[in-house]
Amino acid sequence: MSTPNAERQIADLTTLLDISRRLGATTELIPLLEEIAEASNHILNCERTSVFLYDPKAHELYSQVATGTSEIRFSADRGIAGESIRTGNVINVPDAYADARFNQDIDKATGFKTRNLLTFPMRGHDRSLVGVLQVLNRKGGPFEERDEELADTLSSLAGVAIQRQRLIDEYTEKRRIERDLAVARDIQQSLLPQSDPKVKGYEIAGFNLPADETGGDCYDFLELGEHLTGLVIADATGHGIGPALLVSQFLAMVKALATTDIDPLSVLSKVNALLGDEIPNNMFITSFLGIVDSKANTINYLSAGHGPLIHYRRSDGQVAEMQADTIPLGILDPLVVVPPPTIEMEPGDIFLLITDGMFEWNNESGEQYGIERIIETLRDNPDATASELIELMRSRLKQFVGNMPQPDDLTAIVARRLPA
Repeated sequence: MSTPNAERQIADLTTLLDISRRLGATTELIPLLEEIAEASNHILNCERTSVFLYDPKAHELYSQVATGTSEIRFSADRGIAGESIRTGNVINVPDAYADARFNQDIDKATGFKTRNLLTFPMRGHDRSLVGVLQVLNRKGGPFEERDEELADTLSSLAGVAIQRQRLIDEYTEKRRIERDLAVARDIQQSLLPQSDPKVKGYEIAGFNLPADETGGDCYDFLELGEHLTGLVIADATGHGIGPALLVSQFLAMVKALATTDIDPLSVLSKVNALLGDEIPNNMFITSFLGIVDSKANTINYLSAGHGPLIHYRRSDGQVAEMQADTIPLGILDPLVVVPPPTIEMEPGDIFLLITDGMFEWNNESGEQYGIERIIETLRDNPDATASELIELMRSRLKQFVGNMPQPDDLTAIVARRLPA
């Protein structure tokens, strides 16, 4: 014949098994926390349960759900919940306001009156602390030894379930970001030229290698007429999805405007105005738009914060470095510009555009590659084709930096007038 105590133990075990089943079937964190709180209220016959999660980086406890209240966040150095997470101990307080450790601020903020409370640390399957389970106001008086036993089991079930769900959420979010980055990279790469332009009397080649899945650099070639070819290069601050979207937007604007306007100053001024409020305050775009006239053998251009621009003269081996003509786009409207001179392209001359990733990469000794090594490549190989020059710059840079990780996007355009 069963006793009341045995019947109660069986009922408790049945309830805990049901709770374990429900926790295992819940696949989102907030519903899981709500399930834990409701189960605790039921099995421990209390008025309220708070599930505090532990943030080890911030050393804070926070509640995304507490039955009867809203989110709470506080230092893990405070209160009874904080002591439980610090010590790993169970804390049973029969009279909350008589205990100096009790943090009365939460009651003041919520209007709730705590009489008694039972606080348990929650641990994951690896025994790491994931949070605190705190049950308040047992309806039959202070919490008893039986309640501690039930709460101990419940906190163990809850800790493992929370850790499992966090790992699932982290993995799911990581996969989502990876998919988004892959899509963004495919879109961005599809916007780049699929082949180099064919220009009478010239060789023109481009190159782009993002540091991340998506980059903040871009380049393009524009066919503007029988003997006019546009060269576009841009670099948005940072790298990742944000800068990638920004430079893609920039490219689309330049392409649309340049179909009816071949003045670089006019086009970039309009783009700067169009970007307007759309560009975040902490971002800007360095950009260059140049028009190669293969009939007049000139390059008419404007550089908005982008430089240096490098012009190698084949006739005397001299190199001219031109700096930006105005500030980057997205900072100030209208642009204040000192119009640059037109570049005269003699036979064998080379005009080079690069982003800062091409010369600011450091080797293992902390030495920067630098502009001079780029110029040296041009001087050492005056008869190389545009494509060959890009490969030489890439290989020399890689040889210099060795195994150092790529810190920034790499982009270059080479325009070379064929020798007479």
